[in-house]
Amino acid sequence: MRLHIREFKMMNTWPRRFVQKHLEWRTFQRFGLNPWQKEVLEIGCGSGYGACLLLNSSPKDYVGIDLMPEQIALARQRGLKNASFLKMDAADLNHFADESKDLIVIFGILHHVPEWKKVIKECYRVLRRDGDFYVQEPCKRFLQIWDFFLRWHHPLDSCFSLKEFENQLVAEKFTILHRRNFAGMGLYRAHKKCK
Repeated sequence: MRLHIREFKMMNTWPRRFVQKHLEWRTFQRFGLNPWQKEVLEIGCGSGYGACLLLNSSPKDYVGIDLMPEQIALARQRGLKNASFLKMDAADLNHFADESKDLIVIFGILHHVPEWKKVIKECYRVLRRDGDFYVQEPCKRFLQIWDFFLRWHHPLDSCFSLKEFENQLVAEKFTILHRRNFAGMGLYRAHKKCK
């Protein structure tokens, strides 16, 4: 689903980048995030700021996907080396083979995807054994409060509680290695076990 114009503008400002770098990114690093020499997929890459953070750690390969062509255009304008950006629906990752990525990262976009459970299932399929899935997501109640004040018009019928999200990770056979709930946001490291 496309972002409302107000949210689109806010997601491309310095306050959003500050939170992404100093809260989300640093928490993921404390959880063990290390993209070095890994094949990385970022779902909901937006304007490419997450790509900048990930590429600073020298991954083997980076692919960022987003549904909005405007975001893909902004990401490509960054001219990042060893990065490709594709317009793609997060619920349909058929472009990627089974077990083709070492690391998948999401910086808060699942609540925009009506088929968010399918996204988690697809992430499990695409992730290699012993791979990691890092996710930041706001809970439904947090989004309701933000929508009341900011009028971002989130699709609240596709939003979920953090408990529902955690249950879905476990249902798809992920092991939750780390979690942190902060002011209505959940940050997670989920792991795909070796079989």
